[in-house]
Amino acid sequence: MTGQFRAAAWGIFIFLVSCQSKNQNTNLEPEQIPVVRLAHSDTTLYTGYVADIQAVQNVEIRAKVDGFLEKILVDEGAVVKKGQPLFLINQSEYINAVARTEAQLANAAAEENAAQLEVARVRTLAEKNVVAASELKLAEAKLLASQAKVKEAKSAHDLANMQLSYTSIRAPFDGIVNRIPLKTGSLVNSGTLLTTISDNKSVYAYFNVSEIEYLQLRRKEQGAFSDSASVSLVLADGTTYPHKGKIETVEAEFDETTGSIAFRAVFPNPTRLLKHGATGRVSLSNAANNIVLVPQKSVFEIQDKHFVYVLDGNNQIRQKSFKPARRVAQYYIVGEGLNAGDTIVYEGIQSLRDGMTINPHFTSVSF
Repeated sequence: MTGQFRAAAWGIFIFLVSCQSKNQNTNLEPEQIPVVRLAHSDTTLYTGYVADIQAVQNVEIRAKVDGFLEKILVDEGAVVKKGQPLFLINQSEYINAVARTEAQLANAAAEENAAQLEVARVRTLAEKNVVAASELKLAEAKLLASQAKVKEAKSAHDLANMQLSYTSIRAPFDGIVNRIPLKTGSLVNSGTLLTTISDNKSVYAYFNVSEIEYLQLRRKEQGAFSDSASVSLVLADGTTYPHKGKIETVEAEFDETTGSIAFRAVFPNPTRLLKHGATGRVSLSNAANNIVLVPQKSVFEIQDKHFVYVLDGNNQIRQKSFKPARRVAQYYIVGEGLNAGDTIVYEGIQSLRDGMTINPHFTSVSF
């Protein structure tokens, strides 16, 4: 009897526990799932492009004549003015050349004067029939020859003066002197690189835009854009350059290898912070009106397609695919597939499945 009693008591205990568990499950409410209703919104889109920064002018300074580098009149990094002397090449050889050609010019001029006097004398005699007409023609030919010698001597003299002027190398414009690879006393030849000068009061920022983005900008699908649009520059350390730039030009053709087209923006550089050859990111802003944004946390991907859970009137959720036009921060801009007024699951999509009935909790999201 004792065993039968124990078995009966154990059965009653199990029955009571089971009833209590069922009663507890009945009283639990379904977990609330945050949902959000999509709506049209206006925003500003910012797109970053890697930029190559170049000085408005960056010119190589090369020697135009041979000789020894006699003086270096500036230091690397110096700010120079247009016409300021930079280098001096030994002038002795070129001064001698000027003196020699000057003497040759004087000699040719004297010969020309003598030939002119001879023509005048022979012409007088020919008019009196003292000499034959052929004598006059011969004198005139000698005059022409002497005049040609004067021109030749003058040309040589001008060349010698020009080469002498090349020994003093001056700044072609206001700018900053870059590295000077040679030292005083170095032998230079015509064409030897002495330094480069950069005019970076303003700088160019070149950046490439894909064909799709270019068309979107031009067709104003994502907002207004013009060649004079202002742009921002983010420097290599992540800080934003304090001065806005302007887009000046767009190249005429796409690069076949990259499928992109180059834009050029100009930025003022009053403090000379930006240097030739630096890098950064140009940030282009565009007003986007009447668009639909979907939070990134609401989206999941299956085989490279984007899906969200859409809530219907019976609180059931269904998978729905959509095509994003682009991604902006923590959101996708809807290209097609979703509309303003659709209600989607905001977060917690990992634990959901297609066709589930949920207890929705409407959440306000700042787009």
